Amino acid sequence: MSAALTKKVDAFMNEVAAKNPHEPEFLQAVHEVAETVIPYIDRRPKYREGRILERIVEPERTIIFRIPWVDDRGNVQVNRGFRVEFNSA
Repeated sequence: MSAALTKKVDAFMNEVAAKNPHEPEFLQAVHEVAETVIPYIDRRPKYREGRILERIVEPERTIIFRIPWVDDRGNVQVNRGFRVEFNSA
């Protein structure tokens, strides 16, 4: 990868990391995709203008739900569950 493309990947990753600082697995996955996709997008202005990368790293939908359960002592506990969807296609 050229130095110019490496700079673009790094700049993009800095933006994503600023929004998701406590998500190392997500950042690793985004970095792997960005290294592959940025050279392709760089050659196609319509994808750059459409901000495709910025769109795919933001969830389309986030669902938060409660999970009630009974522990070993018979006490009801309530936890929070999350489902994050990046594509509903």
